[in-house]
Amino acid sequence: MTTLETMGAAAKQAARFLMTAGAKKDEALLAIATALTDHADEIIKANDTDIENGRAAGLTDSLLDRLRLDKARIEGMAEGVRQVAAQPDPIGKILDGRTLKNGLQIEKITVPMGVIGIIYEARPNVTSDAAALCLKAGSAVILRGGKEAINSNTAIAGIMRDAIEAAGVPRNCIGLVTDTTRQSATELMQLSEYLDVLIPRGGAGLIKSVVANAKVPVIETGVGNCHLYVDKSADIDMAKNIVFNGKTSRPSVCNALETVLVHKDAAEKALPAIKAELDKKNVELRGCEKTRAILGDCVVPATERDYEIEFLDYILAVKVVDSLDDALDHIAKYSTGHSECIITSDYSAANKFTACVDSAAVYVNASTRFTDGGEFGLGAEIGISTQKLHARGPMGLGELVSSKYIIKGEGQIR
Repeated sequence: MTTLETMGAAAKQAARFLMTAGAKKDEALLAIATALTDHADEIIKANDTDIENGRAAGLTDSLLDRLRLDKARIEGMAEGVRQVAAQPDPIGKILDGRTLKNGLQIEKITVPMGVIGIIYEARPNVTSDAAALCLKAGSAVILRGGKEAINSNTAIAGIMRDAIEAAGVPRNCIGLVTDTTRQSATELMQLSEYLDVLIPRGGAGLIKSVVANAKVPVIETGVGNCHLYVDKSADIDMAKNIVFNGKTSRPSVCNALETVLVHKDAAEKALPAIKAELDKKNVELRGCEKTRAILGDCVVPATERDYEIEFLDYILAVKVVDSLDDALDHIAKYSTGHSECIITSDYSAANKFTACVDSAAVYVNASTRFTDGGEFGLGAEIGISTQKLHARGPMGLGELVSSKYIIKGEGQIR
């Protein structure tokens, strides 16, 4: 057996324990939370190595921010685990029940997935978030992070494995692939004998690779080419504040704004106000000719590519559109189905936008930065699903379970 096959077999065995673990899962989660804070210095030391390596490799400031851990962020990770522990157990819920005419009693209940694989990139907090959610949902997890965070991930995973074992839960409920080569990623994608589902969490390249190569069922998450449309009836102060928050509060995440569309009737007032606000963070604008005619040569001419991609940086694509329908056409062409927003005081425009935009989260007069399990009141999340089958939007505990039917009889035959 290969190293990954051995890990898969161990995870499958550990998953059987979790099927009936009950409150033991919460004990293990609370042990993880305590261990993360107790070993913060160890995690930070490992993270410092990753940061140094990332700088040497030329990672941007925004990517280094995603990678960086400090005591406050580690405490945030621990608190996230505590919040997961505090949520109701998602396993064993009765979804439906009936008694048939022949006396058979049928119940549909929630059950664990089994073994969940997570492939992700340079965000080491995902290591604890994903492990906690999968554990609470009754599934073992095999984690495979990127090379940028390998030292951080190894430290975090080791601490968590020790903590759950001390709490009486098999350490193999949490596994980490330490080989960061492409070969290990491909092998994990094809580990169909052991994995029940695979969830990629990262950029467009990673998700495209997983979808193309996986032999395991995949739940797509996260590429966020998010749009904001400033309608002709928009409150300009509201628009500039929401654009500023959506773009600059944390540009490296999937719910950050990447494109702003402005109705031609609002452009003369809206664009200068938005630019003045974005200048506070030195955001580079890449705009159409109409945008440049209003704002001048400080705006970089936008290419087709600028409307297609996630910048994940202090860069924003801008376009002046003739109508709401033009904005909807643009979003339909370039959106990744994550989060889109309209700023408007027109009730009809808001209703048309929410009805016609086919994304997981559609906002009226609010920042796309709220697309998050915690912000939605769902607790921690494994990612934002941008597909339509099984789960869509923030994926919390309720989306990490499956179901089965339990049928009880008294000797009935067909």
